[in-house]
Amino acid sequence: MKKHISEKRQKSQKDLILEFFKKHPNKDISHPEVVDWATKTWKRQTGRVLRDPDRAVRILHEEGYLIKVEKGVYRYNPKSATKKKQQNFTEVQKKKILKRDGNKCVICGKGKKEGMELHVDHIKPKDRGGEATISNGQTLCSQHNFMKKNVDQTETGKKMFIRLYTLAKKEKNKGLQKFCADILKTYKKHNVNGHIEWEK
Repeated sequence: MKKHISEKRQKSQKDLILEFFKKHPNKDISHPEVVDWATKTWKRQTGRVLRDPDRAVRILHEEGYLIKVEKGVYRYNPKSATKKKQQNFTEVQKKKILKRDGNKCVICGKGKKEGMELHVDHIKPKDRGGEATISNGQTLCSQHNFMKKNVDQTETGKKMFIRLYTLAKKEKNKGLQKFCADILKTYKKHNVNGHIEWEK
Protein backbone atom coordinates (compact mmCIF):
# COMPACT_ATOMS: atom_id res chain seq x y z
CA MET A 1 0.00 0.00 0.00
CA LYS A 2 2.82 2.40 0.87
CA LYS A 3 4.53 1.61 -2.40
CA HIS A 4 1.29 2.38 -4.28
CA ILE A 5 0.95 5.81 -2.61
CA SER A 6 4.60 6.57 -3.27
CA GLU A 7 4.19 5.82 -6.98
CA LYS A 8 1.12 8.05 -7.11
CA ARG A 9 3.03 10.88 -5.49
CA GLN A 10 5.70 10.70 -8.18
CA LYS A 11 3.10 11.79 -10.72
CA SER A 12 3.14 15.56 -11.14
CA GLN A 13 0.07 17.76 -10.91
CA LYS A 14 0.55 18.62 -14.57
CA ASP A 15 0.54 14.90 -15.47
CA LEU A 16 -2.69 14.43 -13.55
CA ILE A 17 -4.44 17.29 -15.34
CA LEU A 18 -3.21 16.06 -18.73
CA GLU A 19 -4.57 12.62 -17.81
CA PHE A 20 -8.05 14.15 -17.41
CA PHE A 21 -7.89 15.80 -20.83
CA LYS A 22 -6.66 12.57 -22.43
CA LYS A 23 -9.71 10.80 -21.01
CA HIS A 24 -11.90 13.38 -22.80
CA PRO A 25 -10.28 13.91 -26.24
CA ASN A 26 -11.64 16.59 -28.58
CA LYS A 27 -14.05 17.85 -25.93
CA ASP A 28 -14.28 21.51 -24.89
CA ILE A 29 -13.64 21.45 -21.16
CA SER A 30 -14.21 24.40 -18.86
CA HIS A 31 -11.52 25.39 -16.38
CA PRO A 32 -13.64 24.68 -13.24
CA GLU A 33 -14.51 21.19 -14.50
CA VAL A 34 -10.89 20.02 -14.81
CA VAL A 35 -9.74 21.84 -11.65
CA ASP A 36 -12.52 20.30 -9.52
CA TRP A 37 -11.70 16.81 -10.79
CA ALA A 38 -7.94 17.26 -10.36
CA THR A 39 -8.30 18.69 -6.84
CA LYS A 40 -10.43 15.76 -5.65
CA THR A 41 -8.33 13.13 -7.43
CA TRP A 42 -5.02 14.53 -6.15
CA LYS A 43 -6.37 14.61 -2.59
CA ARG A 44 -7.62 11.03 -2.86
CA GLN A 45 -4.39 9.70 -4.40
CA THR A 46 -1.83 11.58 -2.32
CA GLY A 47 -3.65 12.90 0.74
CA ARG A 48 -2.34 16.36 -0.09
CA VAL A 49 -3.81 19.62 -1.39
CA LEU A 50 -3.40 20.35 -5.09
CA ARG A 51 -1.30 23.51 -5.44
CA ASP A 52 -1.96 26.00 -8.25
CA PRO A 53 -3.84 23.84 -10.80
CA ASP A 54 -4.40 27.02 -12.84
CA ARG A 55 -0.68 27.22 -13.50
CA ALA A 56 -0.55 23.57 -14.58
CA VAL A 57 -3.33 24.13 -17.13
CA ARG A 58 -1.59 27.27 -18.39
CA ILE A 59 1.73 25.44 -18.81
CA LEU A 60 0.06 22.56 -20.70
CA HIS A 61 -1.48 25.15 -23.01
CA GLU A 62 1.84 26.98 -23.51
CA GLU A 63 3.63 23.71 -24.22
CA GLY A 64 1.16 22.89 -26.97
CA TYR A 65 -0.70 20.03 -25.32
CA LEU A 66 -3.98 21.96 -24.98
CA ILE A 67 -5.83 24.20 -27.41
CA LYS A 68 -7.42 27.29 -25.88
CA VAL A 69 -10.93 27.42 -27.37
CA GLU A 70 -11.94 30.58 -25.50
CA LYS A 71 -11.29 32.13 -22.11
CA GLY A 72 -11.39 29.36 -19.52
CA VAL A 73 -12.14 26.59 -22.03
CA TYR A 74 -9.53 24.12 -23.31
CA ARG A 75 -9.44 21.10 -25.61
CA TYR A 76 -7.06 18.16 -25.96
CA ASN A 77 -6.62 17.01 -29.55
CA PRO A 78 -4.58 13.76 -29.62
CA LYS A 79 -3.56 14.35 -33.23
CA SER A 80 -2.08 17.81 -32.67
CA ALA A 81 -0.66 16.87 -29.27
CA THR A 82 1.34 13.99 -30.75
CA LYS A 83 2.72 16.43 -33.31
CA LYS A 84 3.88 18.77 -30.57
CA LYS A 85 7.54 18.62 -31.60
CA GLN A 86 6.59 19.22 -35.23
CA GLN A 87 4.77 22.46 -34.45
CA ASN A 88 7.99 24.45 -34.75
CA PHE A 89 9.25 25.27 -38.24
CA THR A 90 12.29 23.37 -39.46
CA GLU A 91 15.29 25.33 -40.74
CA VAL A 92 14.38 24.29 -44.30
CA GLN A 93 10.82 25.60 -43.86
CA LYS A 94 12.10 28.88 -42.40
CA LYS A 95 14.39 29.46 -45.38
CA LYS A 96 11.54 28.78 -47.83
CA ILE A 97 9.17 31.14 -46.01
CA LEU A 98 11.79 33.90 -45.80
CA LYS A 99 12.58 33.52 -49.51
CA ARG A 100 8.88 33.51 -50.45
CA ASP A 101 8.35 36.74 -48.49
CA GLY A 102 11.42 38.38 -50.02
CA ASN A 103 13.27 38.41 -46.68
CA LYS A 104 11.03 41.26 -45.53
CA CYS A 105 8.36 41.73 -42.89
CA VAL A 106 4.97 41.15 -44.54
CA ILE A 107 3.50 44.06 -42.54
CA CYS A 108 6.04 46.88 -42.79
CA GLY A 109 8.19 45.63 -45.68
CA LYS A 110 11.44 46.11 -43.76
CA GLY A 111 14.25 43.58 -43.58
CA LYS A 112 17.85 43.11 -42.57
CA LYS A 113 18.95 45.99 -44.82
CA GLU A 114 16.94 48.31 -42.60
CA GLY A 115 18.47 46.72 -39.50
CA MET A 116 15.42 44.60 -38.68
CA GLU A 117 15.63 41.17 -37.06
CA LEU A 118 13.29 38.80 -38.89
CA HIS A 119 11.19 35.98 -37.43
CA VAL A 120 9.21 33.20 -39.07
CA ASP A 121 5.81 33.31 -37.39
CA HIS A 122 2.74 31.07 -37.35
CA ILE A 123 -0.22 32.87 -38.97
CA LYS A 124 -2.60 30.70 -36.95
CA PRO A 125 -0.85 30.43 -33.56
CA LYS A 126 0.49 27.11 -32.28
CA ASP A 127 -1.57 27.34 -29.10
CA ARG A 128 -4.73 27.53 -31.22
CA GLY A 129 -3.90 24.48 -33.30
CA GLY A 130 -1.78 26.17 -35.97
CA GLU A 131 0.57 23.76 -37.71
CA ALA A 132 4.14 24.23 -38.88
CA THR A 133 3.41 24.35 -42.59
CA ILE A 134 4.81 26.78 -45.15
CA SER A 135 1.30 28.05 -45.93
CA ASN A 136 0.80 28.84 -42.22
CA GLY A 137 4.10 30.72 -42.00
CA GLN A 138 4.89 34.39 -42.49
CA THR A 139 7.90 36.66 -42.09
CA LEU A 140 7.63 39.35 -39.42
CA CYS A 141 10.13 41.83 -38.03
CA SER A 142 10.75 41.57 -34.28
CA GLN A 143 8.48 44.57 -33.57
CA HIS A 144 5.46 43.26 -35.48
CA ASN A 145 6.03 39.75 -34.16
CA PHE A 146 5.92 41.12 -30.60
CA MET A 147 2.80 43.16 -31.36
CA LYS A 148 1.05 40.14 -32.87
CA LYS A 149 1.83 37.95 -29.87
CA ASN A 150 0.46 40.60 -27.51
CA VAL A 151 -2.54 41.74 -29.56
CA ASP A 152 -5.07 40.29 -27.07
CA GLN A 153 -3.50 42.23 -24.21
CA THR A 154 -3.38 45.51 -26.16
CA GLU A 155 -6.99 45.07 -27.28
CA THR A 156 -8.10 44.46 -23.70
CA GLY A 157 -6.19 47.55 -22.57
CA LYS A 158 -7.70 49.80 -25.23
CA LYS A 159 -11.23 48.62 -24.47
CA MET A 160 -10.65 49.23 -20.77
CA PHE A 161 -9.47 52.82 -21.36
CA ILE A 162 -12.44 53.50 -23.66
CA ARG A 163 -14.82 52.36 -20.90
CA LEU A 164 -12.93 54.39 -18.31
CA TYR A 165 -12.99 57.46 -20.56
CA THR A 166 -16.77 57.11 -21.05
CA LEU A 167 -17.28 56.79 -17.29
CA ALA A 168 -15.05 59.81 -16.57
CA LYS A 169 -16.94 61.86 -19.15
CA LYS A 170 -20.26 60.89 -17.57
CA GLU A 171 -18.99 61.81 -14.10
CA LYS A 172 -17.35 64.99 -15.46
CA ASN A 173 -13.95 63.94 -14.11
CA LYS A 174 -11.78 66.11 -16.36
CA GLY A 175 -8.45 64.80 -15.01
CA LEU A 176 -9.25 61.14 -15.57
CA GLN A 177 -10.86 61.97 -18.89
CA LYS A 178 -7.67 63.67 -20.12
CA PHE A 179 -5.51 60.80 -18.85
CA CYS A 180 -7.55 58.23 -20.81
CA ALA A 181 -7.67 60.45 -23.89
CA ASP A 182 -3.86 60.79 -23.90
CA ILE A 183 -3.45 57.01 -23.75
CA LEU A 184 -6.03 56.40 -26.48
CA LYS A 185 -4.31 59.01 -28.68
CA THR A 186 -1.08 57.02 -28.26
CA TYR A 187 -2.85 53.92 -29.56
CA LYS A 188 -3.93 55.93 -32.61
CA LYS A 189 -0.51 57.52 -33.12
CA HIS A 190 1.19 54.13 -33.28
CA ASN A 191 -1.64 52.50 -35.25
CA VAL A 192 -2.30 49.85 -32.61
CA ASN A 193 -5.73 48.14 -32.59
CA GLY A 194 -7.15 50.63 -35.08
CA HIS A 195 -10.16 48.33 -35.63
CA ILE A 196 -11.42 49.29 -32.15
CA GLU A 197 -13.04 52.68 -32.59
CA TRP A 198 -13.00 55.38 -29.95
CA GLU A 199 -15.39 58.30 -30.05
CA LYS A 200 -14.54 61.40 -27.99
